[in-house]
Amino acid sequence: MSGTGRAAPQGPRRIHAAALVALLLSCSSAGEPQLPAPAVLAAQRAQYEAELPKTIIELQPFRSETRAPIARADGTPGIATLMNLNPYVNSWYLLALAWPAAAGGTATYHLQNPYPQLQSLRLRTTDSHSVTAASDSGALCTLWTSDDRGALAAASASGLPYAPMCNGALYLRNPVAGHHTSLERITDFLRDHLWGGDRLVNFVKREFYRDAFLEKGAVSSAAPSAAPPVQGPQPAALAPEYLGRTTLTAGLALDLGTAAPGLELGRWYAVPGLRGIFVSAIVPQYLDSRFLGHEAHVNPLDPVEAGALAYLVAFDTGLLDLHFVLGTDHPRVDWSDRPPPSSWDPRLPGPDGVGSAAPLVTNGMVNPADAERTVATFTGGFKRSHGAFRVGPLAQRNHGSHYGFIEQGVIFSKLQPGLSTVWVTDEGAVDMRTWTAADEALLPRLRDARQNGVPLIEYDPQQQRALPGELVDLWGPGNWSGSAEEVLRTLRAGLCLQQSGARRYLIYGYFSAATPSAMTRVFQAYECRYAMHLDMNALEHTYLALYVSRGGQRLVEHLIEGMDQVDRTAGKEFAPRFLAFPDDRDFFYLTRRGAEP
Repeated sequence: MSGTGRAAPQGPRRIHAAALVALLLSCSSAGEPQLPAPAVLAAQRAQYEAELPKTIIELQPFRSETRAPIARADGTPGIATLMNLNPYVNSWYLLALAWPAAAGGTATYHLQNPYPQLQSLRLRTTDSHSVTAASDSGALCTLWTSDDRGALAAASASGLPYAPMCNGALYLRNPVAGHHTSLERITDFLRDHLWGGDRLVNFVKREFYRDAFLEKGAVSSAAPSAAPPVQGPQPAALAPEYLGRTTLTAGLALDLGTAAPGLELGRWYAVPGLRGIFVSAIVPQYLDSRFLGHEAHVNPLDPVEAGALAYLVAFDTGLLDLHFVLGTDHPRVDWSDRPPPSSWDPRLPGPDGVGSAAPLVTNGMVNPADAERTVATFTGGFKRSHGAFRVGPLAQRNHGSHYGFIEQGVIFSKLQPGLSTVWVTDEGAVDMRTWTAADEALLPRLRDARQNGVPLIEYDPQQQRALPGELVDLWGPGNWSGSAEEVLRTLRAGLCLQQSGARRYLIYGYFSAATPSAMTRVFQAYECRYAMHLDMNALEHTYLALYVSRGGQRLVEHLIEGMDQVDRTAGKEFAPRFLAFPDDRDFFYLTRRGAEP
């Protein structure tokens, strides 16, 4: 139940059989989306586009709703409204119970349909005094009764982030507090409550976090290995004299089943027990010379980042499905303080007219229906405070070009032209490219999307190769974070897309000490067609974990030593971040497709 949505006090407690709200679970295929009439869609689109204060509901241009009369036990009339927030995606619903004659008489409930391809939800009215729900087989699932003994009451009282109802066919998303690390608590406090807090945070990053996670890539002098290449992503292009050479990987925490203390430069290793996932290690200074020479829009690498180890994890998108989840607190939907005054509109609580996600619930945790199939999680992008432009052309457009994001087909922040975007369609296809105004036509079919700055690399179809983004070497216009003195070298994470024959790989990169230029060069060497930045500066901001089944147990393996410090323990049980408890930060997770083992 939303924070302000509890129903007004009721009269005498007795069951009023003719006044209940329940849910119809269509267990056959959900089929084509049930959309509103064209005139309604046009009006909703106008709400979406209007430069006016609005609710998060009015930001959903494709929503549809059904209504039915209800009555309390004392006869007070009301209206039940079930809203499908995006019928194309068919995952998130909002149920509102309104009592117009009672003060404060609206309760709202955020419902999750965990099987959007198999079932759809709707209200059914059988007479003027009842709203019932049934599956196609006739089984009832009662969500509300006039004496509050339905499934919603018990689910709300549970306090669970996802409270199961209808024998697990539906979940209620309850508001919960997300886990914050001590670092995040301090930086959030400084930014939100102390004048000049952002400058203090940047001072701390510059003085204490620069190269704090540097792992030097020492290379062995041993003869090249004769091991056959793995059937997977394209390896990195190396200088000929370093082909087959090994680099020590002391910081790597993943078990790759290798006896040697290091990994061959640029080679991919299959993760045992996780089909479709591969790991590679690289040191930029050993790349092919064409990635180390002069090229427009990219800076020469300094000696530290050139010798700093980077780890990459590749995911086969034909075998694995990508998902995006908002944290309990971040990213927010209000204003960033970065854009110049000329880009602000004081009438609006946020750049899209929205200042809060309520009554929707963001709970920073994997959907329980996906938990058993989840094989990986990794942290998302910048918080809203850093997710907009201070200077440059993008700062002057669209209220400062705040980074956009979509979860389960629900738009929380509009996708802005000119920004790097990774998205997943309602059919599970993954793509990455710079968003354009013409891409708005894709919105109905986007299940998840996340923007995070400008591209590191883009594919040039005329030259048929990936080139550095035009703003890679420009600190301010590129919004690369770091210090105002352009001290950009730090721990960073990024994401790229590689096409290898008929296979498409989503590649996560962990750079122990890098500028955007070093990230660009590495992703180019791995034949990525597109690349974007994620987060930076600390292990909790670059966190990646894999979930491996071995010997009858499910094990959590982190990419880097020390990342497990962000997880928790409950008694003797280990509780991994994002999977076992709510987190304040947004993240991505990957699940096995279909029955794939």
